[in-house]
Amino acid sequence: MRASFFGMAAAFALAACAVAPPYQRPALDVPARFRGQDAPPSEPSLGDLAWWQLYQDPALRRLLETALAQNRDVKIAAARVLEARALVGQSERARLPQVDLTLGGQRGRVVQNGGYVTGALFSGAADVSYEVDLWRRLASLNDAAKANLLATQAARDAVKVGLLSNVATAYFALLTLDAQAAITARTIANRERFFDLTEKMLRHGAASALDASRAEASLAQARAALPDLRRQIAQTENQLQILLGGNPGAVARDTSGAAPLPALPDVPAGLPSSLLERRPDLLQAEANLAAATANVHAAKAALFPTVTLTGNFGSESFSLSSLFSGPSKVWMVGLGLLQPILNAQRNGYVVDAAQARKEQALLQYQGAVAQAFREVADALAARRAYVDAIVAQEQEVQALRDADARVLQRYEGGRSSYFEVIDANASLLAAELQLAQAQRDGLVASVQLYQALGGGWARGTDATAAASVAPAPQPAEEPSP
Repeated sequence: MRASFFGMAAAFALAACAVAPPYQRPALDVPARFRGQDAPPSEPSLGDLAWWQLYQDPALRRLLETALAQNRDVKIAAARVLEARALVGQSERARLPQVDLTLGGQRGRVVQNGGYVTGALFSGAADVSYEVDLWRRLASLNDAAKANLLATQAARDAVKVGLLSNVATAYFALLTLDAQAAITARTIANRERFFDLTEKMLRHGAASALDASRAEASLAQARAALPDLRRQIAQTENQLQILLGGNPGAVARDTSGAAPLPALPDVPAGLPSSLLERRPDLLQAEANLAAATANVHAAKAALFPTVTLTGNFGSESFSLSSLFSGPSKVWMVGLGLLQPILNAQRNGYVVDAAQARKEQALLQYQGAVAQAFREVADALAARRAYVDAIVAQEQEVQALRDADARVLQRYEGGRSSYFEVIDANASLLAAELQLAQAQRDGLVASVQLYQALGGGWARGTDATAAASVAPAPQPAEEPSP
C-alpha cells in the first residue's frame, strides 16, 4: 500500500514536471566581439562604471542626482514596481489554504413538529478550501507574476538609463550653446573693433565706403546670430528642468563659455556576453519571455483535473447567546475533482493563444538582443569618427586663427583687401562653431555608447549611492533684459 502511494506521488511529480519544465534561456547567436571594438574583448567595460565615476563634471553629477531623485517618469516606474510586487504577493497567497469566516442571522417561519414556528436562527462557520496543485497551475501563475516583477524592475532601470542619457545629452548641448554664444560674442567684439578701424581709414581716405558698408553688414550678421543662440539656450534649459522634475527655468552653471567641454572618456567595450546581464531592456525582454513561458504552463495545467480539499465547521442556534456554547455543531469535509469537459476545446484555444504570446516574446527578445549589439556598434563607430573629426577640426581652427591674424595685419598695412579680411574672419567663426559642435557630438556619442553598454543603473543609481555628490543646484535667476 505504501509503495503504491509513493509510486502515485512520483507519477504525479513527473507529470507536473512534464507540464511545467523549468525556464531556460534560449540559445542566442552572440558575437565574439563588438563590431568596431579596438581592443580584444575583456573586462571591465565602460558599462561597468557607475555614472558618478564616468561623468567627472561636478555640475553634471548634481543634475543627474537630482533627476534620479525627482524625475516623474522614474517615480512612475517605481510605483509600477510596487504594483507588480503586490501582484506577486497576491499570487503566492492563492497557493495557500483559503479560510473564510461567516456569521449570519435570519428570522422567519419554519415547519417544526407538524406546526409552524416563527423565530430567529443564528449561524457561524469557518470554511476552508485548498487546491492541490498537482499540475503546477498555481505555481506557474506565481512564476509568471515573479517574472513580471523582474520585467517591471528592469523597465524601471531602463527608464533610469534613458534619463541619465537625456540629462547628459541636454547638458552637453547646453555647454556647447554657451561656447558658441561666447564665440559669437567674441566675434562681435572683434568685428566692432574692425568696423571702427574701417571708419577711421575711410575718414583718412585709406578705405572705401564699400569697405565700411561691408564691415557694418558683417557686424550685423554676427549680432543677428546671437539671439537665436540665446533662444536655443533657454529652450535647452527648460528641457533640462523638466527632466529634473521641476518647472521651466534657468539651470545653474558656468555660463561664460570659457571652460572647455569635458574630455571624452576611455572606451573599454568589454565582453559581448555581459551585455545580456547588464542592459535592463534585455533583462526586461527575457523576463517577459519567462512570464509568457510560465503562462503556457498554467494554461496546459488547466486542461487537467483540479483537485480541491474543502472543510466546514460551525454552529447553529436559535439564540445568539448560545451560538458558540450550544450543542448544535455542524461540520463537513470533502474532496472535489473538476475535469473540464465541455470547456476542453476552449481551454485548448487558451493554450494556443499562450503559445503564440510566448513565440512573440521569444522573437521580441531575440530582436532586442540584435538591436542592442547594433547600438553598441553604431556608438563605437560614431565615437571613433567624431574623435578623428575633432582632431582635424582643431587643426583647421588653429590654422584659420593664424590666417585671420595675418590678414588683419596685412589689411592694416594696406597689403590685403577688405574682402580677404571678411572671408578669413567668417571662415574662422564657422570653424570655431563647428569645432564646438564636433566636441558636443563626440560627448553625445560617448553617452550613447555608455547607454548601449547598459551602464549607470546596476550599481545603485539612487541618492544614497552618490552621497559624496554635492547638493542639487538651484535654478539661476533669469538675466535682466
